[in-house]
Amino acid sequence: MPSKLLTIFAVVIAFTLTSCGLIPTQATSAIEAVNVDQNRLAIKGYDPVAYFTQADAVQGNQQFTAEYNGAVYYFASAENQALFNGTPAKYAPQYGGYCAFGVTQEKKYDIDPTAWAVVDGKLYLNLNAGAQRVWDKDRAGNIESGDSIWLNIEDKSVSEL
Repeated sequence: MPSKLLTIFAVVIAFTLTSCGLIPTQATSAIEAVNVDQNRLAIKGYDPVAYFTQADAVQGNQQFTAEYNGAVYYFASAENQALFNGTPAKYAPQYGGYCAFGVTQEKKYDIDPTAWAVVDGKLYLNLNAGAQRVWDKDRAGNIESGDSIWLNIEDKSVSEL
């Protein structure tokens, strides 16, 4: 009888903690697919729209934010924020903002927001300038490979790869 009571007590405590957000739920595990910091900030605070509209890596401002796929994005202006909110999938980086070259190696590497390319209307970020140069040598092949590999690693944690 006491073990049955302990089991019921454990279930009640687990349910209570999960309901209060003290234990992560299954729904929050999807964040593995997006490269964010401890505050869920994507692209290290750089404006994803600016890559398209200014052809430049521009630091965003926390005054202009939006959420997409569990990540928080900063924007340099209210106009960029509005563009993103209208079609976030158009502006969000490919491979969840992980290094595009790393994905071709079945890895999830962090990025340098200044190592980037927009190809066929999609934003690709890389680990650093060196990885960008290697990735640039065969953009089409790396994108084809990355798109295929991403499907298999998207929901895996960095430590699993």
